[in-house]
Amino acid sequence: MLFKIVVFSVLNFISCNIATDSAVKKTNYTSTHSEAKAFCKKEKFNEAYYFLVDLSIHSGKNRFFVYDFKTNKVVAENLVTHGSCDVLSANDTKWEKAKMSNSNDSHCSAKGKYKIGKRDYSSWGIKVKYWLHGLEKSNDNSVNRVVVLHSWSAVSNKEIYPKFSPLSWGCPAVSDDFMQILDEKLQKSDKPVLLWIVD
Repeated sequence: MLFKIVVFSVLNFISCNIATDSAVKKTNYTSTHSEAKAFCKKEKFNEAYYFLVDLSIHSGKNRFFVYDFKTNKVVAENLVTHGSCDVLSANDTKWEKAKMSNSNDSHCSAKGKYKIGKRDYSSWGIKVKYWLHGLEKSNDNSVNRVVVLHSWSAVSNKEIYPKFSPLSWGCPAVSDDFMQILDEKLQKSDKPVLLWIVD
């Protein structure tokens, strides 16, 4: 009898944790997608898709999403780094939670909408980066901070939860393979593409 109780408790614990993990992946972004679509139309951005980065999700889980406005579906997703944010002050929870700052040399992430700008050379990953132009007060210093979209060979191309992705200096860095997908899409776009970082 005691054995059955122990087994039931363990199974119940596991199922609860699985449900919790699944709930994280099933965040409802309906209003975010709607706002992004309206923004892209108003600002004459690419109206076929946009990039959504949700830094509230564990860094070992997929949290960079390519959302297709026509099909109303996520058509690609992968891991992405967040900033260590440990230069201006101690940050003991830097692995677990992304802290935000728009300050120079903070090494923090910065939330808000970005216009993905010029394709340029990078010394990281597949040697390609895209300049990010912050469109809000929370991220309007991104060019001065050299916060760019790039790849990094240290970032896995598949989920590694419960392990964490490596920390960046504020850039949303993705895997080399995923950057190839993003780069191909961005090069074909004749309009600016929206990247939106939320937390």
